[in-house]
Amino acid sequence: MRDKRSKFVQLANRRVAKAIDQMRLIGNLSNTAAYEFTEEDAQKIVTALQKATDATKARFSKTASMSEQTFSLD
Repeated sequence: MRDKRSKFVQLANRRVAKAIDQMRLIGNLSNTAAYEFTEEDAQKIVTALQKATDATKARFSKTASMSEQTFSLD
Protein backbone atom coordinates (compact mmCIF):
# COMPACT_ATOMS: atom_id res chain seq x y z
CA MET A 1 0.00 0.00 0.00
CA ARG A 2 2.83 2.42 0.81
CA ASP A 3 4.22 1.88 -2.68
CA LYS A 4 0.99 3.15 -4.24
CA ARG A 5 1.01 6.21 -1.97
CA SER A 6 4.62 7.10 -2.70
CA LYS A 7 4.04 6.71 -6.44
CA PHE A 8 0.92 8.90 -6.21
CA VAL A 9 2.81 11.62 -4.33
CA GLN A 10 5.73 11.50 -6.74
CA LEU A 11 3.54 11.74 -9.83
CA ALA A 12 1.14 14.30 -8.34
CA ASN A 13 3.98 16.63 -7.35
CA ARG A 14 5.46 16.50 -10.83
CA ARG A 15 2.22 16.68 -12.79
CA VAL A 16 0.58 19.45 -10.75
CA ALA A 17 3.75 21.56 -10.90
CA LYS A 18 3.86 21.05 -14.68
CA ALA A 19 0.16 21.93 -15.06
CA ILE A 20 0.59 25.12 -13.00
CA ASP A 21 3.60 26.12 -15.10
CA GLN A 22 1.65 25.51 -18.31
CA MET A 23 -1.25 27.62 -17.00
CA ARG A 24 1.22 30.41 -16.24
CA LEU A 25 2.44 30.19 -19.84
CA ILE A 26 -1.14 30.35 -21.11
CA GLY A 27 -1.61 33.44 -18.93
CA ASN A 28 1.36 35.03 -20.70
CA LEU A 29 -0.78 35.05 -23.85
CA SER A 30 -2.71 37.94 -22.30
CA ASN A 31 0.22 40.26 -23.03
CA THR A 32 -1.31 42.65 -25.56
CA ALA A 33 2.11 44.07 -26.42
CA ALA A 34 3.09 40.71 -27.88
CA TYR A 35 -0.21 39.14 -28.96
CA GLU A 36 -3.51 40.10 -30.49
CA PHE A 37 -6.67 38.29 -29.41
CA THR A 38 -10.37 38.91 -29.07
CA GLU A 39 -12.46 38.76 -25.93
CA GLU A 40 -14.10 35.70 -27.49
CA ASP A 41 -10.68 34.01 -27.80
CA ALA A 42 -9.92 34.76 -24.16
CA GLN A 43 -13.31 33.45 -23.04
CA LYS A 44 -12.85 30.23 -25.03
CA ILE A 45 -9.49 29.63 -23.35
CA VAL A 46 -10.85 30.29 -19.87
CA THR A 47 -13.90 28.11 -20.51
CA ALA A 48 -11.79 25.22 -21.81
CA LEU A 49 -9.49 25.41 -18.78
CA GLN A 50 -12.45 25.58 -16.40
CA LYS A 51 -14.10 22.55 -18.02
CA ALA A 52 -10.87 20.56 -17.73
CA THR A 53 -10.51 21.60 -14.07
CA ASP A 54 -14.13 20.67 -13.33
CA ALA A 55 -13.68 17.27 -15.01
CA THR A 56 -10.55 16.59 -12.95
CA LYS A 57 -12.33 17.61 -9.75
CA ALA A 58 -15.21 15.28 -10.61
CA ARG A 59 -12.83 12.37 -11.11
CA PHE A 60 -11.36 12.87 -7.65
CA SER A 61 -14.84 12.99 -6.13
CA LYS A 62 -15.78 9.89 -8.14
CA THR A 63 -19.02 11.52 -9.33
CA ALA A 64 -18.30 11.49 -13.05
CA SER A 65 -15.90 10.13 -15.61
CA MET A 66 -13.66 12.41 -17.62
CA SER A 67 -14.36 12.47 -21.34
CA GLU A 68 -11.70 13.25 -23.91
CA GLN A 69 -11.14 17.01 -24.01
CA THR A 70 -9.83 18.91 -27.01
CA PHE A 71 -9.30 22.61 -27.59
CA SER A 72 -9.02 24.81 -30.64
CA LEU A 73 -9.67 28.49 -31.27
CA ASP A 74 -10.62 27.67 -34.87
